[in-house]
Amino acid sequence: MPPLSMRRPISSDGAVGTGRLHDLEQTALRHKVPVEDVLLIAVNLYGITSDQDRHRARVNLRLVRRPDVAWQIIVPLNQPASPFRLRGDELSLSGEVIAHVERIDADEAVGGYFRNKGRAATLNPNARSRCVGCGWCPNTLEAAADPRMQEDQGLDALLRALGEQHPRGNLAELEEVTVSTGCFERERAAVAHLTALRPALARAGVTARIGFLTSVLRTDEAFETVASQVSPFVLRLSAEHFTRREALMKATKADLRPEQMPGLLTRARKAGLDTSYTYIVGLDPMDDLMRGVNELAGVVTAFPNVQVFQAHTVIMQGMRTPGAESLEYYLQARTVIERAMAKTGLRPLAWECYRPLWYFTYAGEDLVDGLR
Repeated sequence: MPPLSMRRPISSDGAVGTGRLHDLEQTALRHKVPVEDVLLIAVNLYGITSDQDRHRARVNLRLVRRPDVAWQIIVPLNQPASPFRLRGDELSLSGEVIAHVERIDADEAVGGYFRNKGRAATLNPNARSRCVGCGWCPNTLEAAADPRMQEDQGLDALLRALGEQHPRGNLAELEEVTVSTGCFERERAAVAHLTALRPALARAGVTARIGFLTSVLRTDEAFETVASQVSPFVLRLSAEHFTRREALMKATKADLRPEQMPGLLTRARKAGLDTSYTYIVGLDPMDDLMRGVNELAGVVTAFPNVQVFQAHTVIMQGMRTPGAESLEYYLQARTVIERAMAKTGLRPLAWECYRPLWYFTYAGEDLVDGLR
């Protein structure tokens, strides 16, 4: 793993090398990872330039080198400095076609959508699009189509609408329901929502584990209530990053200090909950990233949701830690996290993240489960 001081130079616009496939192949060889993984990480990092009037979009594609597996990524399509160009359904790098795009959808903040071939669902039940405050978050760039729930009937209506959209019309197939919202500013409101969601799911015939992305669940009382009334449940602590938290985050997240996180997840585990966390690669210096993931490795029961930081604007570009404009930073982070998590035996699940560091392999082993 090359130290940061040995990173290859990048162009002034942040693109890797000269933007040729050969450069990415050489990078993949140095880091002992498949070039397919490097390509997808690079697309996430640099975005795409195209003639489409879209900022952030969900893109379904198949790599030319591995057309057997379809992937969905969420990237900006208006990045003129990107070495990746979309014309028609062909995604190219310096004129060489690397992938075929099958579908493009606006990345709207909708009430819910499916993953893992209909076995997992993500709900945005409390107006995620209205959540503002964290400087790195792209929610303010999205169209607003998600609801703000006021009562149980709202949840029932949301689940009925979701059932009509299910690939096989059967919500009972769900194994995981993830609640993704930043608008529960207080622990009491979050617990109240979760204790209403479980019976609403039961009325819809769903027994799936509930996952909750949050940093407001912190007390033993809340953990015990969730364990007794909401389980099966996984607390996905929205850690996001370990440094500059006050500068980049809203107060309800920033006031959870990194040194408090291991103890919080330990208490959640003792209450009987599964535990994990979310983390954005690109905001912390590598030493802080390494320290943080090592300290959290022993207190999680599910692999953390690790995602590439996407700088959608010039202001966001300035939020990157020095060196994180380079693809090498993310490949080094990939190795650091693999080493930290090795003792746990946990592995990433492809459907859980749209901007991951792992696609076809993890720690040298095959890791393929297709379109998320």
